Amino acid sequence: MRIPAHSVCTAIRDDIVAGVHERGGRLTEEVLARRYGVSRVPVREALRTLEAEGFVVTRRHAGACVAEPTEQEAADLLEMRGLLEPLGAARAAQRRTEAHLKVLRGLVRLGQERARRGNSEDLRSLGGWFHETLAQASGSPALTSVLTQLRHKIAWMYAVEAPADPQGYWTEHGAIVDAVARGDGERARAMTALHTERALSAHRLRFGSGGGRAERVRNSQHPVNMPSLRH
Repeated sequence: MRIPAHSVCTAIRDDIVAGVHERGGRLTEEVLARRYGVSRVPVREALRTLEAEGFVVTRRHAGACVAEPTEQEAADLLEMRGLLEPLGAARAAQRRTEAHLKVLRGLVRLGQERARRGNSEDLRSLGGWFHETLAQASGSPALTSVLTQLRHKIAWMYAVEAPADPQGYWTEHGAIVDAVARGDGERARAMTALHTERALSAHRLRFGSGGGRAERVRNSQHPVNMPSLRH
């Protein structure tokens, strides 16, 4: 494999998320440089970035290793996303551009079409693009960056089952876009919070005990007074 030096960080992160580099495994600069076809300099820089993001830790006598997050750390990530994605949707309702709306509506149409056909792999990718675009529409690079990192880490720590009702899942996406298009920040926030909450039960930890259900996140959240979701 040979990739551009500036893409080394993305490549290593993607391989960590995919399980190519196992949790707790050593990340040797020489081996990584050979794997990705670059010098050790961009590898060293990538490892520093990935350590700041929480994917890599430096251990005495071992050097850089893939991090080994705890179950609590994993649960915290879902709770953080449950708080930040609704905030991003509320901001998007005020700051989105017509280009953002065009992409979001196109993704909803594709998602609804794939849901009718039952193509779960396409739905997974489309769902990721939808939430990435919604975050970008918030007009906040800092919030977008945090949400992107959360999605990467959650994909690393959790296996996500396909939604039991994929058409309903994409109907919820459509309702979020409608609220964003109308500039209704409170409804966009409430719909996204509900959508995120419903998705929790599909997450299964890839490690640890207790079956990996995300129930602790659900149970730890305080009741939130939300406006009615009826039109």
